[in-house]
Amino acid sequence: MEERIILGLDPGYGRMGFGVIHVEGHTLHLLDYGVATTPTGMPFGERLHSLATDLDEILEHHEPDLVAIEKLYFGKSSSTAMKVAEARGVAQLMVAQSDIPICEFTPAQIKKALTGNGRAGKTAMQTMVKTLLGLEQVPKPDDAADAIAAAITASTMKL
Repeated sequence: MEERIILGLDPGYGRMGFGVIHVEGHTLHLLDYGVATTPTGMPFGERLHSLATDLDEILEHHEPDLVAIEKLYFGKSSSTAMKVAEARGVAQLMVAQSDIPICEFTPAQIKKALTGNGRAGKTAMQTMVKTLLGLEQVPKPDDAADAIAAAITASTMKL
């Protein structure tokens, strides 16, 4: 039976969600999840460095076989989107330097993979994360749940 560890990432510069799952055949187990955070008043370059350091620790600790990252969704603020894109770039660089394969999914692809509906709401997504992993509660915060959803989506792929 094929076993692998998948790290999911929901990029952000204030909070970058992560979720780590162990996949054995069709069985999924949640290993770890949370958010890497940076303080609002910290200079932006230092925030990126802090995220890189946190992600490096996660990569070293869990040694994932695959990393799934959510593609950028452009909301109302282009300045916020640019900063999120920079944080996402830092994450991609850290993964590339670790020589780990990376796959990218749009929010709609993740929603479709988990619920069958590419326009599913946050509650439906979180319910499916909870159900698929056999959890008692939905993982919080939302950034972590979104990262776990990306990892679950990647679990359907063949390496």
